[in-house]
Amino acid sequence: MEEELKSLIKVLLLTIISISYCYYLPPKIKPGLPRFLSVFPILALFLVLPLFFSTVHLSFITAFFLTWLANFKLILFSFDKGPLIPIPSNLSRFLCFTCFPIKAQQNPKPQTHLPILVFATKVAIFGVLLHLYDYKQTLPPLLLLGLYFLHLYLEIEIILTLLKVFVSISLGCDLEPQSNKPYLATSLQDFWGRRWNIIVPSILRPAVYTPMRQVSERRMSSDWALFSGILVTFIVSGLVHDLLFFYLTREMPTGEVTLFFILQGICLAAELAVKKKTTVMQRWRLTPAVSRILTVGFVFVTGSWLMTPQLARSGVVEKYINEALFFVSFVKHKLFSLLGIFETSVN
Repeated sequence: MEEELKSLIKVLLLTIISISYCYYLPPKIKPGLPRFLSVFPILALFLVLPLFFSTVHLSFITAFFLTWLANFKLILFSFDKGPLIPIPSNLSRFLCFTCFPIKAQQNPKPQTHLPILVFATKVAIFGVLLHLYDYKQTLPPLLLLGLYFLHLYLEIEIILTLLKVFVSISLGCDLEPQSNKPYLATSLQDFWGRRWNIIVPSILRPAVYTPMRQVSERRMSSDWALFSGILVTFIVSGLVHDLLFFYLTREMPTGEVTLFFILQGICLAAELAVKKKTTVMQRWRLTPAVSRILTVGFVFVTGSWLMTPQLARSGVVEKYINEALFFVSFVKHKLFSLLGIFETSVN
């Protein structure tokens, strides 16, 4: 744990220095290849930083924030595109908007108690899930894979929600939600484009989808260009996720994760093609409830089939669960200690 803490301090310092450099120097360089070359050493460094850690959680979080989000945003920034344009007003904002899956909210909505209730529900379900692992020896293997996939989703949602609250308070601004109730998606287009990890489409659209579609439209019809843009975008996303899995397992990627995203891309393109057929849509129009079950069920089943087995085989899931249980017990211990101190002071 001591070595991991030292690694964390090193990574934090290197990240702050790197982002500070990107904030002050590259904006003075002409957009395009010259600016890209100026940030290239930072891109290379962010590919290495997740390897500083031995714990699964810190490796994954560093890879997700720096190797995935920050690198893609900085590449777009090199060409005067993406969420970092216009350049944030100060270094702290530039640092947060570069590394974290956040975006300033243009038209803040009145706050309601519903998000708090939803978050509390997710935490409660996550707690029940951790308790279920005590009986995993008696659970069917397929059910376990499904629970692992659900675990990943809930933990990511909880971490990102807490991060959003912390950054929002620190920066003093309203932020867009990272996800918009993905479990209510009525189609794959709705799930991947408007509900799940909303910041990612805003990165992949200008970085991959739009250039690919523009190039394709020179050689093929608009419909086929749309299909190629979608497919290549999901392939790139799959390769990036395979890289994230490499940081977790420290094993060569098996391609299962990329296959999951290719499957999603093909099915999404097919869905859009069917939607364009007016007669088909009128004849086979589904109710929102059925659409949600089919959409979320498809993502859950294919994710459990193609994403979690690699983590289970490599032993990462076991480490992931043990780290989560250790953290929960640590927090409980500290809370009880603080409660004991408070009661003593009152008496």
